[in-house]
Amino acid sequence: MTSVTFFKAGSEITGFEIKGHSGFASEGEDIVCSAISSAAIMAANTVTEIVGDKADITEDDGYLRFESSSLSGSSHDILRGLEIHLKQISEQYPFNIKINYGGNTDA
Repeated sequence: MTSVTFFKAGSEITGFEIKGHSGFASEGEDIVCSAISSAAIMAANTVTEIVGDKADITEDDGYLRFESSSLSGSSHDILRGLEIHLKQISEQYPFNIKINYGGNTDA
């Protein structure tokens, strides 16, 4: 199962951590893992490359962590969009992705 943890400061998302493989299918054929990875990488790239906000990013096989303490409103909106998207995936594939909240959270 893939575990997604969103980090929040007050009501704003400041980052996320994604760990593990979804287990929906074998590696390289797993549509759930692909959807999660693609959405997360697009969000991270949009925040850093398009909006221009700075973030600490760590990635490895089956792992992505994105965190920032100085995001603009546009970047918060992008991360909120990622949260909505991944929640929708978790509703379709509840045995393959779990959404959590960590850090300073009001959730």
